[in-house]
Formats: sequence, structure tokens, C-alpha cells
Amino acid sequence: MPQSLTKPTPADQRNAWFIDELTKVSRKIRTLFDARVRAQDLTLSRARVLLRLSEGDGQTQSQLACKLEVEQPSMVGILDGLEKLGYIRREAQESDRRVKNVYLTDTARMKARGLTDFSRRLREDMLEGISPADLETATRVLRVIMQNIDSGKLDG
Repeated sequence: MPQSLTKPTPADQRNAWFIDELTKVSRKIRTLFDARVRAQDLTLSRARVLLRLSEGDGQTQSQLACKLEVEQPSMVGILDGLEKLGYIRREAQESDRRVKNVYLTDTARMKARGLTDFSRRLREDMLEGISPADLETATRVLRVIMQNIDSGKLDG
């Protein structure tokens, strides 16, 4: 005979709904972005790397992985793809040949400018109708969630 589960409280339901909506929004943003840049052989992950490098060329693979919160093996795969497309080049550091600095090619610099404009328009479209005060509140909420996750309190 199945055991009955305790009835969720209104707070449980609200919390579950919020996290579920947050997950759906994140997934939809990625899907929308990927669909719009697919013709350029880009994905959200690749575009994020190009945009980060356009803010400061010559970062190491490890720096990029850390700043973009991507695992090192995943970053290597993203960079391999960008290199095959001719968007980046990697150079070993003189002092430590194991460390690779990543640089945009001229083609990628032009692509990054277009991505910057595209990303700005996409953000404006997605956030249309949301007041600055609501955006500030939402940003504070998301930062607290990130702090809670990063604090290690949730580990097991």
C-alpha cells in the first residue's frame, strides 16, 4: 500500500514554483539564443567566450573557465570548437608551456561586436515591461540564491 506524502505547505509550493520557473526561464533563454545564432555556428557557450574575450583578450583557459563558471574540460571543448571556426587562437605562455592564453582573431572581433549588439537587443526584448525597481529586486534575489549555492550549505 503506498504511503501518503505530507501535504506541501504554501511555502513549499511557492518555493517549488519559483525554482521551477527559474529553471524554465534559464532553459528558454539558452534555447532562444542558440536558435538565433545557430546559422553562425555559435551557441550560447561559444558566444559567452567570445564576449568575455572581447572585454579582455589574452586570458588563460583557466581564467575563462572560472569567470564563465564552466568546468575546465568543457571549456577546452568550447575553445576547440571556436578554434576550428577560426575565431580564436591559443598560445602557450613562455614561462609555462602548459598554460594557454586565448586570443580573438580579427574575424571573431567583428563577430563579437555583432554579438554585443544582438545580446543587448535580446535582453531589452526579454525584459520589456519590467520596471527598473523590479529588475533590481530580482537581481538581489538571484544573488542571494547564488550565495546560498556557493556557500556549500547545500552540499549533501
